[in-house]
Amino acid sequence: MTYFKRHIDAKLLEWKCSTGRKPLLIRGARQVGKSTAVRELGKSFRYFIEINLEKQRDLHQFFTENIDVKRTCEKLSGTLSIPIVPGETLLFIDEIQVCKPAIMALRYFKEDYPELHVIAAGSLLEFTLQDLPSFAVGRVRSLYLYPFSFDEFLMAQGLEMMVKFKKNANSDDPLPDKAHNDLVEQLRSFYLVGGMPAAVTEWVTNHNYMEVAHVHHDIIDAYQDDFAKYKKRISPVLMRQVLRSVALQVGEKFTYSAAARDVRSTVIKEVLQLLTLAGLIVPVTHSDGTGLPLGAEQNSNYVKYLFFDLGVMQTILDIPTANVLLASDVDFVNKGPASEMFAGLEMMKYQDCFIKPEMFYWQNMSRNSSAEVDYLRVKNGKVLPVEVKASTQGSMPSLWMFMRKRQLHEAVRTSLENFGQYDYHDPEQPNEQRHVDVMPLYALSNL
Repeated sequence: MTYFKRHIDAKLLEWKCSTGRKPLLIRGARQVGKSTAVRELGKSFRYFIEINLEKQRDLHQFFTENIDVKRTCEKLSGTLSIPIVPGETLLFIDEIQVCKPAIMALRYFKEDYPELHVIAAGSLLEFTLQDLPSFAVGRVRSLYLYPFSFDEFLMAQGLEMMVKFKKNANSDDPLPDKAHNDLVEQLRSFYLVGGMPAAVTEWVTNHNYMEVAHVHHDIIDAYQDDFAKYKKRISPVLMRQVLRSVALQVGEKFTYSAAARDVRSTVIKEVLQLLTLAGLIVPVTHSDGTGLPLGAEQNSNYVKYLFFDLGVMQTILDIPTANVLLASDVDFVNKGPASEMFAGLEMMKYQDCFIKPEMFYWQNMSRNSSAEVDYLRVKNGKVLPVEVKASTQGSMPSLWMFMRKRQLHEAVRTSLENFGQYDYHDPEQPNEQRHVDVMPLYALSNL
């Protein structure tokens, strides 16, 4: 099976070569490519051992409370007939969440066997880690993996040169019209295919949107089959209902009553927390944005949610393919919440993969005001507002209001426009000039 390059490949190789390396714990939702990426890394080792603690439950006996990790490795090597040699063997423990002693054992690989390369992963890992809040602080490094980014989608199609070309573009040197238009068409495809590896593989192989939608339905079924494992007292039917409501409310402050009228908001909130742990939704929390860190001024009563994958969301909502492929540029961006969600997911995917990302937006809390800035980022130690807009400049009163209130002079607007920039002379503050970089949606990796 063809392996498509991922951004984390380089990070995994850096980890392999690091002298101060810790056991690595790869975290992410089901089917985002965790095991596949580790197997690809395994090809760079002389020996590769993969154990799956969900399928190979007889191996649980090797992970005891009073574990001797070197002795455990001797037993694994003898059982599997594969040498475990420090520096030459990669030990991969998959579905580690089903064996808590194995998770606890990771710290001892760092303490007692640091020369051995060890990686662990699990599909519902966050639920187990929630019960083990200090299982290996400082002794294990987490790496967060998500569905394919747009750049990875392009690379899967052999379009590496296109990725390099747009990364070298900027407001002073925008892309030629032909390259820009080609990237917009690729973006339309990505809106329908999304970034789940199985869907990308189907698209690259057959270029058939209907078959891609079938893959999406298979993914949805697999996730919904997991719902019963999340928490016994929460109804899987309610979890499906809330997940769909998140898809319907993307881009808006989440309203509990719209998810399920006859269910208490505390129960809906618990479901949202479980879906977040599973990696199926991503909270975007209101921040006042007066300074750093943004999380110090967050208001958890105002939260928007991103669905984990744009392509899967479009399939769940039965968005007709023609609505994306044939829409004008303005409608493509403005009709529905897809572009705001795409932008948020892209910015999350391009952050440091060793840090769990936090997403923020701003909303004016004054009565009778609807002013809102889609995302707040941090750049060069300052707050950077990011607006998702249509393909023409138009007015951006919410952005100007926020920048004026916070005395900011730099912002980003992302749209289907080519790279560009402009300055805004604030009539309410004539001596203040505000600069906006215009960045195409397809080039958010440039941030």
